[in-house]
Amino acid sequence: MAFLHRLLKCRRNAAAAVASASFLVLVLVFSVLLAATRHDDSPAIAAPSLLGEEEPGASCEAALRPLPDDAARCRYLSSPRHPPCAPAGYVDYLRLFYCGFGRAPWLGGAALALWLLVLFYLLGDTASQYFCASLEGLSEALRLPPAIAGVTLLSLGNGAPDVLSSVVAFAAGGGGAGDVGLSSVLGGALFVSTVVAGVVAIVAAGRRGDAAVAIERRGFVRDVCFLLVALCYLVAVLLTGTVTVWAAASFLSLYAAYVLLVWTSHCCAAAAEDDELGDGKKSAAAANHSDLAAPLLVDGDAPPPLPVSCKATTPPPPPPQKTLSQRALDALHSPLYLPRRLTIPDIAAHRWSKRYAVASALLAPVLLAAISYPSIPAVLLSAAVAGAVLAAAAAHATASAAPPETRCGRIPWLAGGFLMSVLWSYMLARELVALLVAIGLVAGVKASLLGATVLAWGNSLGDLVADVALAVHGGAGGAQTAVSGCYAGPAFNTMVGLGLSLTLAAGARYPRAYAVPADASAYQAAGFLVAALVWALVVLPARGMRLDRVLGVGLLVVYLGFLAVRLGSLGASGS
Repeated sequence: MAFLHRLLKCRRNAAAAVASASFLVLVLVFSVLLAATRHDDSPAIAAPSLLGEEEPGASCEAALRPLPDDAARCRYLSSPRHPPCAPAGYVDYLRLFYCGFGRAPWLGGAALALWLLVLFYLLGDTASQYFCASLEGLSEALRLPPAIAGVTLLSLGNGAPDVLSSVVAFAAGGGGAGDVGLSSVLGGALFVSTVVAGVVAIVAAGRRGDAAVAIERRGFVRDVCFLLVALCYLVAVLLTGTVTVWAAASFLSLYAAYVLLVWTSHCCAAAAEDDELGDGKKSAAAANHSDLAAPLLVDGDAPPPLPVSCKATTPPPPPPQKTLSQRALDALHSPLYLPRRLTIPDIAAHRWSKRYAVASALLAPVLLAAISYPSIPAVLLSAAVAGAVLAAAAAHATASAAPPETRCGRIPWLAGGFLMSVLWSYMLARELVALLVAIGLVAGVKASLLGATVLAWGNSLGDLVADVALAVHGGAGGAQTAVSGCYAGPAFNTMVGLGLSLTLAAGARYPRAYAVPADASAYQAAGFLVAALVWALVVLPARGMRLDRVLGVGLLVVYLGFLAVRLGSLGASGS
């Protein structure tokens, strides 16, 4: 009977795992489609319709290359119709460069580089400050088990820049954007699985006085093997050259199978551990971990009051006066901070402000309508009315001192914060991809190379800093978490990011197949990524699952080999 009870429990939890993964994909698809919806005759955004048809044979590079100088390119871009070079984002960067900085191209290049850094910052900051906070709050409010939350909502929070950049690139259509989406995901997965994992292994092995860090074998082999399966599926799609909506959806469904496997192994391992414990030990273990198993939120109730020793007995000291330089920095940061703060619902306790909460309830529907249907006054008016109603409700239902505390009171705010952070991340990712394509045209560099390097580095630098910090300060557990992230993260970005992108792109052309934009760089990135995964899969078990310099140096050599091949092919094409 005990075995049957555990089996039924595992089956129920496995169903919850599949349902959570399916819910994740459906919510993301709905949010992206809602953010991407455009009216075709929109004058505010001179961009091709997302997920629409591309002009056959249209090439901005082929149109600009024969022109003799920057002045001629400016005249061409200023003409009423230049479809091959129509901007894919909200700013016409080519026209800005050739017309605004025609006499000082170095200044135009510096401006584009500076704006690229700003977009990277905004995308990463939106994901970390708003997107991740909403997802963590939703996982707590929905009482998702930690294993399910880790591989669904929290993985989405960590991989949001990569996933949304890929979706935007495939949705933008021609002009090299599709190449950017494919190469950025593969390049990011390669960077994290080689450079980040290699540095973590070297740092973990270089700590003096500590025992060698051993990685848990089962989870490592599971993550690496699933990533290898996803890469094999992707390479088969690239070799075919086209993909149907059903084939793309099956690629996306690989992640549901991964979530199911993670939870099943977690459940069965917990059941086996319970069997090994005696009744007395089991009771002691339950008593020791009761605080971890307790739900974080209770229906209709606020969290339990803090003990007397945790309550503040004296009022907090007033904040220190800001210096003139700090005020100047705040003034420079305000244009980057205020638009998001005023439109993204945020109930994080350390950032709570009723004024901002009411303002976000008022302005979020207006921004959503302005992005989705900018040229339909009725939609904008309806959004303004809905915003006014929501703002009045927020002003009545919230307190000035603290954010909503009940489960029912938090979920609407968390859902709104999730939706608006998706919209902002989508807007920023769209602009980032458009800027990279424009920089590639200006510099004469393939967009796929920029996606595999610049975009991949920008989206992955946060992983490098966070994982190395975990390896340095987190002990053996921190190193284990860092290594797990180096493979679980790329698996999520590959299966969900590319799977969702291909599904949306193929669905827009249904029943026809979608021609996958791929060049030699995609095959090179996939090949080196497979080499890095095989190296880790062979070296780690052979060395007792211990992190050491052999593993780390080997992974770094693989990435240096990839860069050498890419730069060599760039030089060959340039000559």
